[in-house]
Amino acid sequence: MTTTSRNARLIITARLISDFGAFLNMVALATYVYLLSNSAMSVGIFLASRVGGGIFASLIGTAFYRRCSGRLPLIAFDLLRATVLGLLLIVPVSQQALLLPLIAFGLGFGNSMFAIGLNSQLPRLIEPAQLLKTNAWITSASSMAMVGGSLVSGLLVAGVGFETVFALNALTYLLAAVLIAPLRFSAPEPVAESSAKQGEWSALLQGLRSAPVVAAMLAVTMADTLGSAAHNVGFPIISKLLTPDSASTTLGLMLAVWAAGKLLGARIASRLNGSENIHLERRYFGGVLLMSCEFILMFQQHSVVGLLLFSLPAGLGDGFSEVGLMSRLQREPEPLRLPIFSFLTLLQMTGFGVGMLIAAPFYEWWAPGAVVLLFHGIPLATVLSMKVLLLRRERVARSSPTPVP
Repeated sequence: MTTTSRNARLIITARLISDFGAFLNMVALATYVYLLSNSAMSVGIFLASRVGGGIFASLIGTAFYRRCSGRLPLIAFDLLRATVLGLLLIVPVSQQALLLPLIAFGLGFGNSMFAIGLNSQLPRLIEPAQLLKTNAWITSASSMAMVGGSLVSGLLVAGVGFETVFALNALTYLLAAVLIAPLRFSAPEPVAESSAKQGEWSALLQGLRSAPVVAAMLAVTMADTLGSAAHNVGFPIISKLLTPDSASTTLGLMLAVWAAGKLLGARIASRLNGSENIHLERRYFGGVLLMSCEFILMFQQHSVVGLLLFSLPAGLGDGFSEVGLMSRLQREPEPLRLPIFSFLTLLQMTGFGVGMLIAAPFYEWWAPGAVVLLFHGIPLATVLSMKVLLLRRERVARSSPTPVP
């Protein structure tokens, strides 16, 4: 077995296990916080703390991984996530209310630091020719983990209680750390001294000016997180509107079908002909267009069958876009790749957090279909705007004797 194949199997398995743990605690902890406090405000503070941990990680991720790269930081962040969950097993329940926001912050921080480190360093683990295939399998593993973690969480809580679920969750992170330990990284590329002196964010802006399509992909990602925030707020609302007596069952089915579509989209994306940058970029933009259109249609339905019918292609578009985005960004040179993934995490965390705060009140005033149409119209408009700007830039470049900066 080659080093690439061995690394790929270890990474995919570790990601499957750790993402299963992440979705397990996402459902179990939110329920636990509400039962402990009997307050929706406490749940909001908990979720905001988790997002805050992710934002903090995105701000320090580049500087951290410049100094500490390889497998040890990834193992450390798995151990961090296991440790903060372990606090719930040793701290008395009466003292946990003040501790839960700190646990949420630690989980959000650990999740994001792990993702930044793994995504930015994947080209040091996998040969370039195998990156697209590996990203597709990672997306597939994450989709399976989402279905498993989300559906199993409720059953486990009902069957064995919160403490056993938290212990099992901590164990998933320990297993992921064990799988990360045998990884073999190639040597990192040296960072130019000029880039180090001018600062990471300035170097990132300069790099994006020379890679306008990558800048456009990041802009669309920011817009897409607003749409994602709106439909995530709307999932339980549309489920209850269509099936008042079995909203949780409908929500579970919808998420399962969506995740199945995402898995299918990732598998198709890895098998399509063409792996050049332009093909990856088209897959990303096409995937975002498909996903947003299908979510808009999904929220116009008046039956569960219609809801599930459009959930599948929405997931398909999500799988397409995620594989295209990760594979394309990993083509950038290492000095630019690390700050790009830190910036990507910052966009996703802030966009999702702000998007949920903005979208939630709209559901008090408008029908769910109208809210999702508005917020998923933002990424659709952004994709079209970016396309127009890129075409105009190409036209100027062709007609100008000097290159466009």
